[in-house]
Amino acid sequence: MRNAPKLWTSQFLAIVVMAFLFFLCLQLLTAGFPAYITSIKNDPAQAGLMTTVFMAAAILTRPLIGYVMQKIDMKLISSLALVFLILSIALSYGQDSVFVLLCLRVLHGIGFGIGSTIFATMATTIIPVKRLGEGIGYYGMATSIGTSVAPMFALAILQFISYNVMIILSVLLTVAALILCFFVRTPEIPNSNSGNSKDITFKAYVFDKKALFPCILTVFFTITLGGVISFLSGLGNEAGLPSVSLFFLIMTIMMTVIRPFSGKWYDNYGHKVVIYPAVISGMIGLFLLSITHHTMTLLAAGVFYGISYGIVTPTLQAIAVGLVAREKQGTANAMFFSAMDLGMAIGSTGLGMLAAATSYHFIYGFSMISILILLLIYSLFFTKKEKPVEAVESQ
Repeated sequence: MRNAPKLWTSQFLAIVVMAFLFFLCLQLLTAGFPAYITSIKNDPAQAGLMTTVFMAAAILTRPLIGYVMQKIDMKLISSLALVFLILSIALSYGQDSVFVLLCLRVLHGIGFGIGSTIFATMATTIIPVKRLGEGIGYYGMATSIGTSVAPMFALAILQFISYNVMIILSVLLTVAALILCFFVRTPEIPNSNSGNSKDITFKAYVFDKKALFPCILTVFFTITLGGVISFLSGLGNEAGLPSVSLFFLIMTIMMTVIRPFSGKWYDNYGHKVVIYPAVISGMIGLFLLSITHHTMTLLAAGVFYGISYGIVTPTLQAIAVGLVAREKQGTANAMFFSAMDLGMAIGSTGLGMLAAATSYHFIYGFSMISILILLLIYSLFFTKKEKPVEAVESQ
């Protein structure tokens, strides 16, 4: 891209690395807690509840943060959120009470809701408008790699070492993110055309209808992600597969390979070019999980689902952010991540209850319906020629 504005500044790099550490830590716990509870209680529904309360707390927290970050320095809020997380994760050490762990998961969810919203807003605020899809693609690659490799680490640590070691590692990752946070400058939030952005009402910063439909699509996709992260270990036991963590490794590799290309395709040709093949790839991945009894089928599922996850989520985030005014990007990010959390909460709880009544193989086949609904809604509302980024004001 000749004369394109610079994307990889030191600040953007620092935010990307910080977000990677943050998501790696929280998703390590998101995958680890259900597996830990399943091993000691043998109850998929109770295990799924660990993810549900975490996501519910994040969802309830984000609307407040979308408003508060307009009033208080983002760096200060993120630093306090990381300290809060360090303490709440440390309190999980040595716990085996389901009630206590559920309470702690609520605290983890609050910290996750704050951090994920602020880090994303820091990133999208400093990304040049003309490279929005590419920039969000790289930022999303960092968060998605953290999300996808975390279950692999969590399952391996629980299988070969212990739950307490997983907690210690999570604390250390959060401490590393906190140290890096000290070196990040707070990006300036653009003012509204109508005046000072700090004068905009709380309601206006909680919700923006322009970002609603991409967020609805996000819910339907992350319902399947909740099932993949929470219950793949159960599928492995059911199918007699000892190394299900390899799925997450393959998924991460494919996601890393596809992200740089999909972001540029989005910027140059629009979202239609990437969404349709990515959604179909996700359906293939889920189908393969629903029939897998061999390692090769599991790995093939990781290829297709990794491509889908690596494209769909950052593309939907770029659509949501691109459809709102620059000063409302915090709102769009809050809505997007709340949609992700809502989808994962529905997937973890609903699919967990379904797995208890049927089988783990069945829930992955059933999840294909969710992606099919996504495809239908997208076809109805987002088959426009315009690229969302064009709706954003120039910097």
